[in-house]
Amino acid sequence: MIVLRPGAERGHFDFGWLNTFHTFSFADYWDPKWMGFHFLRVINEDRVAPAEGFGTHPHRDMEIITYVISGSLQHRDSMGNGSVLTAGEVQRMSAGSGITHSEFNGSKTEPCHLLQIWLLPAAKGFTPSYEEKVFPREAKLGRLCPVATPDRRGGSLAIHQDAMIYASVLPEGAYLEYEIVGSRALWVQVVSGQLEIEGEILKAGDGAGITDLDEIAFTAIEETEFLLFDMKV
Repeated sequence: MIVLRPGAERGHFDFGWLNTFHTFSFADYWDPKWMGFHFLRVINEDRVAPAEGFGTHPHRDMEIITYVISGSLQHRDSMGNGSVLTAGEVQRMSAGSGITHSEFNGSKTEPCHLLQIWLLPAAKGFTPSYEEKVFPREAKLGRLCPVATPDRRGGSLAIHQDAMIYASVLPEGAYLEYEIVGSRALWVQVVSGQLEIEGEILKAGDGAGITDLDEIAFTAIEETEFLLFDMKV
């Protein structure tokens, strides 16, 4: 079964310094039909104006993945980490027992475009931790590149949950099959382009939840970048 989440129906706020779309209920956006998908709780698509950003704020008991699409993002946290992430970089922050951090556009002239993703961890109270890694276009081209998994498979970042997060860039006309092993639920989030999934067309900003299937096929209508989440049910 495939349940579509059209990008145009997401929660949307434009604060001037931040233009944001919420796939699931978040902050002042609440939709009882879209409170999350299994333990996937947040997919926010953010465009942050130059030299603007999120001041220091706390998190706990959440796996937070930041996927930079374009521009740069400056990060600082209470664990002593400080860096500037650029397009192609993925950041994983396990908030665990509690952290504070800030995120600002690292450029004074160019906007920053990113996805921020939250997943519930397998347990509460983990020791907070942080890592980041560049996943170049070549690593994602024509294949599913693991960017976050519980066991660091394929050189991915580690998360405290039975979930695999893949990133892919499919050239126009490319076809990709994915086998669903065991009792799993999938979420697809299209970053750019257009993607056909079992006869459904998803464009940039669209998402889809997939359950009760043994395999799924993806066809790029045009060059398409997307994320795939494979989660234990």
